[in-house]
Amino acid sequence: MNQFTESNQKLLNFNIASVLPLDSQIVLYMCLPDLCHKFLPGYVGGVQEGARTPAGTVNNYEINGLQCWIVTHALWFANAYYFKWFSPTIIFDNWIPLLWCANILGYSVSTFAFIKAYLFPTNAKDCKFTGNFFYNYMMGVEFNPRIGSWFDFKLFFNGRPGIIAWTLINLSYAAKQQELYGQVTNSMILVNVLQGIYVLDFFWNEAWYLKTIDICHDHFGWYLGWGDCVWLPFLYTLQGLYLVYNPVQLSTANLVGVLLLGLVGYYIFRMTNHQKDLFRRTDGNCKIWGRKPAYIKCSYNSADGTKHQSKLMISGFWGVARHFNYTGDLMGSLSYCLACGFSHLLPYFYIIYMTILLVHRCIRDEHRCSSKYGTDWKRYTDAVPCRILPAIF
Repeated sequence: MNQFTESNQKLLNFNIASVLPLDSQIVLYMCLPDLCHKFLPGYVGGVQEGARTPAGTVNNYEINGLQCWIVTHALWFANAYYFKWFSPTIIFDNWIPLLWCANILGYSVSTFAFIKAYLFPTNAKDCKFTGNFFYNYMMGVEFNPRIGSWFDFKLFFNGRPGIIAWTLINLSYAAKQQELYGQVTNSMILVNVLQGIYVLDFFWNEAWYLKTIDICHDHFGWYLGWGDCVWLPFLYTLQGLYLVYNPVQLSTANLVGVLLLGLVGYYIFRMTNHQKDLFRRTDGNCKIWGRKPAYIKCSYNSADGTKHQSKLMISGFWGVARHFNYTGDLMGSLSYCLACGFSHLLPYFYIIYMTILLVHRCIRDEHRCSSKYGTDWKRYTDAVPCRILPAIF
């Protein structure tokens, strides 16, 4: 009887861990209009306009990610520690089955988006058919696949299950460390804090995310669909997983050093993006580092032949390097890895991957900008010669 009860409990825990999170995120995303922007000063939520697509379309988005994150974590803590419907270690305990479920979801979403692009695209003018089946499946055909007016595949899968799961997974790892060793090490706390700051920053600035390369340039295929469901939540949390099996207690000096690296990296990342966002919102009528920003005027044509004007800022952090926000991002990524010590290469997979990702993204973005702006881009790169690391790259 006890074995039967234990088996049923494990099955219940697995169902809770695998099925309910996605269902709940869809409900929160679609059915709960944002309220946070009504009482949080400086937070931009509710209905916001995205960037202009290649076909000239401007989509509206319901920005409620911060609210979804708060509600999800409140329910998590209530269920795990007050009602005790499941253990806070539930994600760690079901890690392999959840990985299988995430893979099934990632491939299902990617395949559905691929078929949808051929049979009933949201906007046929924003579809990109290369003639290569595998490239179309991997990188996507539709630019902004949607179901109805509001369920946007890119915003939902980029900014809901994977990123919200990131902090939940880390919390589950910390709970498992407590269960196994009777304490949570300062390295585990540090990883939770630094990565939690990054996740909360994403949701606080979700409206800004609508202007990033993921939303503005990438089509939705396996690269984003599977990547958001599997790669992000399971690979970005490797530091916490490593620390469950290999607890590390950092010295005070190492703890402070890693914390400072992470916070300085976050500051550079956030302030660089803030400067660009401020410049865009005010059309250059603002102050960057105490003075009016310098910029290069440029023009480009959208797919419908309409000519548009744009400005490329060459002041502040954007005068130091063309992608200085990536510099801060890499500093933060390195800090997560350093928190795990130097006993194994596994925790450093993240900084290796992020370096490859951001360098590739940098080169890909600059190739696109060169094609888009032509000689104006050459003027910009002459004014700001470095890409990520001043005087190095």
